[in-house]
Amino acid sequence: MLTEKQTQFYRREGYLAPLPIAPPTDAARYQEEFNRLEKAEGREKCQIGILDRHFDEPFIWELASHPRVLDCVEALIGRDILLMATHAFCKYGDPNASSFVAWHQDVTYWGLEPPTALTAWYAIDDSGVENGCMRAVPRSHLNGVLEHGVSKEEGNLLSVNQEIAVSKEEESEAVDFVLKAGEISLHDGRLVHGSRPNRSNRRRCGMTLRYISPNVRQTVRNSHGRGWKVALVRGEDRYGHWDLQDAPFS
Repeated sequence: MLTEKQTQFYRREGYLAPLPIAPPTDAARYQEEFNRLEKAEGREKCQIGILDRHFDEPFIWELASHPRVLDCVEALIGRDILLMATHAFCKYGDPNASSFVAWHQDVTYWGLEPPTALTAWYAIDDSGVENGCMRAVPRSHLNGVLEHGVSKEEGNLLSVNQEIAVSKEEESEAVDFVLKAGEISLHDGRLVHGSRPNRSNRRRCGMTLRYISPNVRQTVRNSHGRGWKVALVRGEDRYGHWDLQDAPFS
């Protein structure tokens, strides 16, 4: 469970990183499992196309329902926890790489009311500045949901090419989330974040795990044009806003 100092930092700054989750042997196993999935699905699909595969890939469900992950989430949103989605983001190393993630907030196109969510970003691979780790603008979650425009730069991996205008001063304050395989970062769904291209010689893959409290409901379809497939991973749902999915694996 997080310390009081860590929870206060998260509420003030909008993020926590790094947090250890999987010991080296488990981290290596999760990486091997993703390598298997990558071989089966292909690199192009693995870039942004591995969405909600916790329903058919046991290792993704294991990550999404990992007790250490859920302990961290519980400290921030309470004991009743819904898993809203999982989504892999892979950026493959290339000196001429152009794929990036524009500055954005997670909740903007998720159709949630209230627009509150928490993302845990699990590092399948080591993630650092050289291979395009996540970056965030501290305290930007305190400004509410911001207007998004359309990115003018080619290579944006976001679903509808969305982008927030960030000033040079704000960008100068951005923090890099440097993670080793087996660690996570946590960030508020309203935190402005993004990532640069991976121009290294190695892959940067992370599995995003999206969590909400049961009081949150969906009022409009998300950016993928559909509703979320939500599963209860801890506690209970006392609101009934969702048609809950059964846990796919015991």
